Amino acid sequence: MFKKILIANRGEIACRVAQSAKALGIKVVAVYSDADRDAHHVQMADEAYRLGPAPVAESYLNIPELLNAAKTSGADAIHPGYGFLSENPEFVEAVEAAGLVFIGPPADAIRAMGLKDAAKKLMEESGVPVVPGYHGDNQDAEFLKAESDKIGYPVLIKARAGGGGKGMRRVDDPTNFFEALEGAQREGQSSFGDPRVLIEKYILSPRHIEVQVFCDGHGNAVHLFERDCSLQRRHQKVIEEAPAPGMSNEMRNAMGEAAVKAAQAVGYEGAGTVEFIVDGSKGLRPDRFWFMEMNTRLQVEHPVTEAITGQDLVNWQLSVAAGGTLPLMQDELTISGHAFEARIYAEDAEAGFLPATGTLNELKLPELFARIDSGVRKGDTITPYYDPMIAKVICHGETREAALTKLSLALEKSHAVGCTTNITFLHRLCNHDTFVKGEMDTGLIDRDLATLTKPTAPTKHALAMAALIELGFASETAVVKIDPWASLTGWRHWTAAKQYSHLSWRGDVTEVVASRHHDGSLTVTVDGEDFSLQILSVDNNHMRVDFSGQITSADFFAENGNLTLFCDGVTWRFDLPDQLAEQDDSAASGNAITSPMPGLVRAVNCKPGDKVSEGDTLIVTEAMKMEHSLKAPRDGVVAEVMASAGDQVEEGVILLTLEEED
Repeated sequence: MFKKILIANRGEIACRVAQSAKALGIKVVAVYSDADRDAHHVQMADEAYRLGPAPVAESYLNIPELLNAAKTSGADAIHPGYGFLSENPEFVEAVEAAGLVFIGPPADAIRAMGLKDAAKKLMEESGVPVVPGYHGDNQDAEFLKAESDKIGYPVLIKARAGGGGKGMRRVDDPTNFFEALEGAQREGQSSFGDPRVLIEKYILSPRHIEVQVFCDGHGNAVHLFERDCSLQRRHQKVIEEAPAPGMSNEMRNAMGEAAVKAAQAVGYEGAGTVEFIVDGSKGLRPDRFWFMEMNTRLQVEHPVTEAITGQDLVNWQLSVAAGGTLPLMQDELTISGHAFEARIYAEDAEAGFLPATGTLNELKLPELFARIDSGVRKGDTITPYYDPMIAKVICHGETREAALTKLSLALEKSHAVGCTTNITFLHRLCNHDTFVKGEMDTGLIDRDLATLTKPTAPTKHALAMAALIELGFASETAVVKIDPWASLTGWRHWTAAKQYSHLSWRGDVTEVVASRHHDGSLTVTVDGEDFSLQILSVDNNHMRVDFSGQITSADFFAENGNLTLFCDGVTWRFDLPDQLAEQDDSAASGNAITSPMPGLVRAVNCKPGDKVSEGDTLIVTEAMKMEHSLKAPRDGVVAEVMASAGDQVEEGVILLTLEEED
């Protein structure tokens, strides 16, 4: 076994690998960019080395600096994690040329599976079923359009070097083909340095089911069963589970054998995942699954496989890379129970899943009955430079129902303050009727997106509790300091004193009136409705209130004139209105397009004087590895363009203005 390894990654996966390595007595070397100097993965390591500035090209993709850190530290091997250089064959060859061991597959295997078109050809030759489509070298736009017409719509355009949902566009209408092609090519070039694409038939009732495989250098190969990753948005996985609902032993064996055959076809070693697209329209059938791609690394969702098999896949990686045989053979592997993983991201689901940034002023995750894999802590900052993952919440139970119940509760108990997260969206999703029944497909989120992301207005109970917290009834210190004479909480000769709270949620201000009586009880008036209540307890930012026999509880966090309330799986952020604040009239009336977050301008599709229609894509920006289309808010004429392709812009900067047509 290795004595010391360098982890060429950051965040959650770097912490995950370090945890298993340390448990085996292996010393861990971390690397970091300037933005990550005080990051959790750095503090977990035995030693750490600076790579360079925050941009990935100057830090985590800097192969010479990574190798220099490994050489200086005396590491025996390099673990790539996932993302960054984990599937870069040139990096593998550079590691081996430096006399180090790469904890992953051979470079040739990565090359064979790295380009989707070549991989599909190889799979066809190896007898693995593949999705109908065009996987050739001709990249002429008109030719690709003609091939798509032959295949029949809808089709899926995919960057051939892609992964993680990047460089993918679904096309339902042939009139939208060229715009989608340009977007996929541009994103493929940006993310992978390769604009070439392939075309696939889009399966209308698709399920995304993948198989975990493992091979060693002694000719042994096994699969560790399947994971269902059908809950996706923008082709990125949101909630994963294992085993797949409705999976028969016959189909599991067929998919497992196909996955192992795929891995053996390229001389694979280490951990890998073979992904299949499955037609779930008539249930899971052994003749209705097709090879999609192989990820030649450890997957983000590997913990659900660990939960149902009882195996540590990072330990397996280390053992195989050190020259050992697989810890278990196929007939020794079994499934126990069911597991789910939900990915908590810093993103705004209600604003089209825009990545969010900010400092985590509060972070509470339920470690009592869930496994939490995270690379951040309270006080850390989510920057625009890297993937915005905050944590993975993994729950295991004897049955699917038991595991899903745990996941729902775990998400309800997950709190983050300081940047917008997708926790409320995840909580709704895991309680979605179709998902609860296990009847989902990859289109579920898109079909119900409006319901899943619709803002939930604060309930009257929530408003009452927020007002009590703000006014100081629930703690010794109110959000806004109350003058002792103005607080009116003491004795009054005639009637109970009234206090007024003005809570702003999404721009709507609600006045809440609170009165304390001589017996300690309270009356709170919300929108003309009176509530008689008692505060039962306030402890560690947790509040329990009796509303006339109905006991409701909530967690809360107050800071800098803002109040965040967590109740029943929903997060509400209240602002105290600033009476002096003014909004930009032109922006409010739809005359300006502003940058939703810090990022890079990728494309400007208009110039001053152009007539545009509501919904036209005018500017394309890129942030956190994803493109975002900024569309015209109304019909009009472009008045001024303040940005050019290649510009780095900050959040809130005006990029373009419109004017009325003469």
